[in-house]
Amino acid sequence: MPETITLDADVLVIGAGGAGMFAAVAAARNGAGKVLVLDKNVVGRGGATIMAQMTCASALGEAEPDDPQLHLEDTLAAGRGLCNEDLAALLCEGSPQRIRELASWNVNWARRDDGRINQVKAPGHNRARCVYVDFLSTGAAICAALRNKISRDKSIRRLSNVSVTDIVVRDCTAIGAVGFDVPTGAPVAIRCKAVVLATGGMAKMFARTTASNNLAGEGIGLALGAGARVIDIEFLQFYPNGHLAPRMVGLDPTTWEPTRVKLGGRLVNGLGEEFLHRYGGGGGDAYDTARDTLTFAIYKEVEAGRGTPHGGVYLSFQHIDEAALKKALGPVIEIFERNNIDLARQPVEIFPIAHYQMGGVEVDTAMASCVRGLYAAGELAGGANGANRLSGNALPEAMVFGERAGAEAARFAASAGSAFDDRAAAPHLDRVRGVIGQNPGGCSPACLMGELKTLMWQKVGAFRNAGDLAAARARIRAMRDELASLAVSGQTVHNTSLVEWFELRNGLVAAEAVATAALNREESRGAHQRDDFPRTDDRFRRSQRLTFANGELASEFGSPAA
Repeated sequence: MPETITLDADVLVIGAGGAGMFAAVAAARNGAGKVLVLDKNVVGRGGATIMAQMTCASALGEAEPDDPQLHLEDTLAAGRGLCNEDLAALLCEGSPQRIRELASWNVNWARRDDGRINQVKAPGHNRARCVYVDFLSTGAAICAALRNKISRDKSIRRLSNVSVTDIVVRDCTAIGAVGFDVPTGAPVAIRCKAVVLATGGMAKMFARTTASNNLAGEGIGLALGAGARVIDIEFLQFYPNGHLAPRMVGLDPTTWEPTRVKLGGRLVNGLGEEFLHRYGGGGGDAYDTARDTLTFAIYKEVEAGRGTPHGGVYLSFQHIDEAALKKALGPVIEIFERNNIDLARQPVEIFPIAHYQMGGVEVDTAMASCVRGLYAAGELAGGANGANRLSGNALPEAMVFGERAGAEAARFAASAGSAFDDRAAAPHLDRVRGVIGQNPGGCSPACLMGELKTLMWQKVGAFRNAGDLAAARARIRAMRDELASLAVSGQTVHNTSLVEWFELRNGLVAAEAVATAALNREESRGAHQRDDFPRTDDRFRRSQRLTFANGELASEFGSPAA
């Protein structure tokens, strides 16, 4: 077993997508002399931000008069009565500053002929306020700018391929973290004064997902294990226009929403009928139907037997002139052609796909959890989105909350008096050492993860009922008990089974939290839909909080929202 690697930092940032990198930048410019940003994969190359294709909501007022208050009103309407209004306001008010800051860092936002930033209208917005770089590369451009920024700051140290397994806590204060170096298997102990969790969501846990392979809910498990609370974790957004068929290689499954909005695609069922008007979605040509309503409509059409051959609905562009399609899509049309997809002559099949985690770690407007010195940012921070996230709000959530978390963590670190406690870290380090080489010949963690993904898709998906949720929770609990019997390779070099084991350990806690919270919320609201409780119930217009102690989750509903 390699010797333990010990690292020191003022501020530790766990996760290096958009939120994590912004947190690192903000921590350094707010006085943290030693900022450590690490990622289970390559810093700045993984997570959800880099996959974001097009729009970022921001009330710049470049295309038409706008104001953050109007953006806030749309955000609250999408959240179905459960948004933390202070957090939602922070997101909307902070987005313009972050957009203009990124422009100063050479993010080339698309511009009009007069030089103003171009803005388009996205579903759920009352005006054109979403900015973008180009049709596919907005997230990649943001990540490139942030990678460049952190690489030039001598206060920021970057570490790739480090998997964090636990937050070290003493006296309800975060004082460090424990994990392991993926290439060598060496245990890692990190001593710090403040921790920012920016590990993203949990959509990897579903069989069909838009998520990259490292978004396995570990941040929820880490936070709960450290004593933090999670809020409204039952609300998981299913991206309504997820690609289903024909087989497509080279494009993200989220390709079709910006394509539909930009070009005017029509949603029709297997009988060739437009159907959104049946579910309160208005006419099919408005493109302003919120994602939860659109998901509901597609599910119900398929459930009623009006689906397509592969079990979805059609998205058709056949009414658009072929020359107009080619002009609008540019080089993307070539990718479609390589996949034998001719949009001028054939529709594609789509169906909702697991996409985004609305709930998360409960934080205040400083992005601070109830554990002193522990902050959360980006998709991992819960509260701002309520029961349904407004289209275009994911990127500003990463940027605004990441910047705030890093700045506040630096301020906390400047006055923190807690020193690292080897005794508090020891059990976590012993666990890392003890798992390597356990139970040769047993079931692999990858097998159990495969079962979990199917279970979550089938029983904790977009439509739920008490029987499925109870069965899912029971099986997830049993899976947690099975962790000790899983086989983990004894090799130290790039031990993927070790990575998968710890993904499961923290991810199963997150999965159980979702199933538990969904079972407790006996209504349908936003992205949480219950077949056995199909109506929205004002008694549940309140947030649900979960805590974790002694291996058990406890749930509590707050006071009804005003």
